[in-house]
Amino acid sequence: MTLNEVTISRAILEEQHRALIDHLEMDAAVIGGGPSGLACAALLGEKGVKCALIEKKLSIGGGMWGGGMMFPRIVVQEDARRLLDRFGIAYKAFEEGYYVAKSVEAVAKLTAAACDAGVEFFNLTTVEDVMIRGDGRIGGLVVNWTPVDMAGLHVDPLTMACTCTVDATGHDAMIARMVEKKGGALTVKGESFMWAERAESQILAHTKEVFPGLFVTGMAANAVAGECRMGPIFGGMLLSGERAAELVAERLGR
Repeated sequence: MTLNEVTISRAILEEQHRALIDHLEMDAAVIGGGPSGLACAALLGEKGVKCALIEKKLSIGGGMWGGGMMFPRIVVQEDARRLLDRFGIAYKAFEEGYYVAKSVEAVAKLTAAACDAGVEFFNLTTVEDVMIRGDGRIGGLVVNWTPVDMAGLHVDPLTMACTCTVDATGHDAMIARMVEKKGGALTVKGESFMWAERAESQILAHTKEVFPGLFVTGMAANAVAGECRMGPIFGGMLLSGERAAELVAERLGR
């Protein structure tokens, strides 16, 4: 076999163009590839939902990679231990109810689960606006390459239609803030102080549809609600991603 450089380029371009065109219309778009977004996307894919995960950075995983203060370990509480088992993430018991896992393994296993479930990934892609038409609900996303945004270039975007949008953009709650900024009936209160117990215990109540067609999960859910942050304990992130997937699937009739 003699390798041909142009054939390699053609393979990449044709396959990625096919994937992009195929996902210009989809059931659900998850914005943000952190732990809650990955869990949500993986579980939606397993339910047969046509889903894409859009991540503005080069790498998937959000803040989970760094564990706590760059120590690559995360903590998950008893309530969410079943999701570590569900995704095949190894862990060790630390004290009663506290389990420690490797952050790199957790990201890798969650990402692999989403890939296996048929989720399409679009990294280095920024959502710069949402589409809202006469029905008053979010019906799509306005996207561009992240380097275009970083360079401040005036390049018009493209659009992707989706029935449900999941804001999994973390502390910034970027999609919810876009809706708020443009006059949508949505108020983003912003996250409060560090209080792990409160943040973890309340996150499922905040994981919900906050605007027609827009669901919030993970730290974005707490940020919209004005709730506390929790630090490097990730059980709430996984449980919130699971809950968001359930809500979206229910909305789609799956």
